[in-house]
Amino acid sequence: MKSVSLPMPTEMAPAQTGFAPVASSLRRTGKLLLGSPLNAFLTILFGTLLFIVIPPLLRWAILDAVIFDPNPSACRAASGACWSFIYAKSGQLLFGIYPVDERWRPAVVCLLILALLGWSVRPASWTPRLLTLWVGALALIVWLMGGGLGLSEVPTSSWGGLPVTLILTVVAIGIAFPIGILLALARRSTMPAVRISAVMAIETVRGLPLLSILFVASIMLPLFLPEALLPDKFVRALVALTFFAAAYLAEVIRGGLQAIPKGQYEAAAALGLRFWSTQHRVILPQAIRVVIPALANTIIVMIKNTSLVLVVGLFDLISSGKAALADPAWPSPAAETFLFIGAIFFALSFSFARFADFLERRGPASR
Repeated sequence: MKSVSLPMPTEMAPAQTGFAPVASSLRRTGKLLLGSPLNAFLTILFGTLLFIVIPPLLRWAILDAVIFDPNPSACRAASGACWSFIYAKSGQLLFGIYPVDERWRPAVVCLLILALLGWSVRPASWTPRLLTLWVGALALIVWLMGGGLGLSEVPTSSWGGLPVTLILTVVAIGIAFPIGILLALARRSTMPAVRISAVMAIETVRGLPLLSILFVASIMLPLFLPEALLPDKFVRALVALTFFAAAYLAEVIRGGLQAIPKGQYEAAAALGLRFWSTQHRVILPQAIRVVIPALANTIIVMIKNTSLVLVVGLFDLISSGKAALADPAWPSPAAETFLFIGAIFFALSFSFARFADFLERRGPASR
């Protein structure tokens, strides 16, 4: 009979225990924190700072804080934060001097804008119908905030808080972006009149601080125009913010256009594409993708620049906070108030920054 050789069983490698990955991770962490004299010094320094700062901060913010007690005397007696002021004044902080009985209207406006922003970041929604949706939503927002057609009328001088910040940010950036694209293309134009006009417009706006532009739009303009032709103060501030944002966005987009190789233009010309088709289908998608970080930075700065409208008498979030702090019944917890307002600005800015990171990884031209 033919012998059959059976394979000898191989020696099993010892199973790795569950503690080995943990030990390896601890060794790497220890080497990172204490692997050199400089690392050890920095670790001890920051550890000491955290030990000094964190316990008093926790006592002030949580342990000794007054959170829900609506009595102002509780805040006066407490040694910690007065979060109950934020709770009691939340309506005024969020909606400013808008009539109390009608504050449901700005609340709906805020939810509508945030819902539309959340819907708009979905790539599946990037169709021409999205623009129609936004135009209809803005008409609804104007009706809810201003009144009419069954709602009591509220002048823009009574608007305030978060709705003003959101409306100024969304509308100003939404209009400024296409204007910035046109200005960037005009500045690169071969026609001298178009190029010089774009340069003058961009450099004039960039050479002035936003405060001066708001001052001219809201204070100086009424001196030169009759009252019948004078737009509302809110509209004037919105136009000033729009042109200011458009000038900076134009330069960012122009940087992206300059980064596109000349071969892209030549390839589009070889395919018989006209100027606007070349820009829409070939050049702008690539240019915008290149400058997404700079665009995000400019837009985030504009989100925070909306707080400057307080100098022309509009009540944004910061103005609403200052008005709430003027209540003599409360001990004026300024730190808690501005921490709350700062958290709102941070949430808006951080959310847009995450969306910009998503666009940078995905690319605006992909589907």
